[in-house]
Amino acid sequence: MKVALVGATGLVGNVMRDVLEERNFPVTEFLPVASSRSVGKTLTFKGKEFTIISMEDAVKAAPDLAIFSAGGGVSKEWAPKFAAVGTTVVDNSSAWRMDPDKKLVVPEINASVLTAEDKIIANPNCSTIQMVAALGPLHDNYGIDRLVISTYQSITGTGVKAVAQYEAEKAGATENYEMAYHYPILDNCIPHCDIFLENGYTKEEMKLVHETQKIIGDDSIKITATAVRVPVQGGHSESVNITFKKDFEVEDIKNILRKAPGIIVEDDISNNKYPMPRNAKNKDEVFVGRIRRDHSAPNSLNLWIVSDNLRKGAATNAVQIAQFLTDKGYL
Repeated sequence: MKVALVGATGLVGNVMRDVLEERNFPVTEFLPVASSRSVGKTLTFKGKEFTIISMEDAVKAAPDLAIFSAGGGVSKEWAPKFAAVGTTVVDNSSAWRMDPDKKLVVPEINASVLTAEDKIIANPNCSTIQMVAALGPLHDNYGIDRLVISTYQSITGTGVKAVAQYEAEKAGATENYEMAYHYPILDNCIPHCDIFLENGYTKEEMKLVHETQKIIGDDSIKITATAVRVPVQGGHSESVNITFKKDFEVEDIKNILRKAPGIIVEDDISNNKYPMPRNAKNKDEVFVGRIRRDHSAPNSLNLWIVSDNLRKGAATNAVQIAQFLTDKGYL
């Protein structure tokens, strides 16, 4: 299989390379693609050196699969050009997520919507992926009426520039360094992920609303969110308050989650066991804990959900989509 990796030199692109290797994805020809400043340089994949090529050359090569992690503008311009030559695109940007003609997929929840005719497939936002992976099986059993979400999102979700800012502040080398955020991130929490919209929410917060409804397939779910950037590198954490349409037993909730694919329940408060981003780092699973009834409202539950945003929140989910397409014979 001829596979192009667009944005191969970026933070997520590097992890995508790792995940393709680890999962032994059937790559017979590898095409690393990056911006003009990286064309001609080399990188390693499966122990071999590959030369980075331009977007134009990648389209001419007509790969079977192109995994994009290069930003919404790049995806809007180039994904249709790849699709036009028969390439299946799995796109990690926000460009296609809310397009009614494009599928938005978390494989454990809704891979069944995919067909061989889908040539541009959207990978959801990182904070949405981990939450929906946990909520999907609960919605199937009890029906979700409302979600109140607070996120604690890793600096790695912003990219290399944010990690550099954090490292500079941590080292005390804060003169003449480039800031990814409006404020220092070390020893700080910034309630500002992505840009602010006219409704007073950030784009990241509204992604949690609209993407969740689309993936679960229920626009009637009421959702409100607050997204916060925190000085953490291991992954995103989320406090999620759920109101169901039906009542539940907490132990049944735990059993459903234990059986759910890709979910690990860490919920042993007597031994101080609960999910934390430092333990989720470099892992593909979604970790769920602090599972408890909300006694202030009927049919309501609190969850704490943690996952590595570069892996399950981006690279791993994209590769899992490609794996599903391969297993079905769509690629």
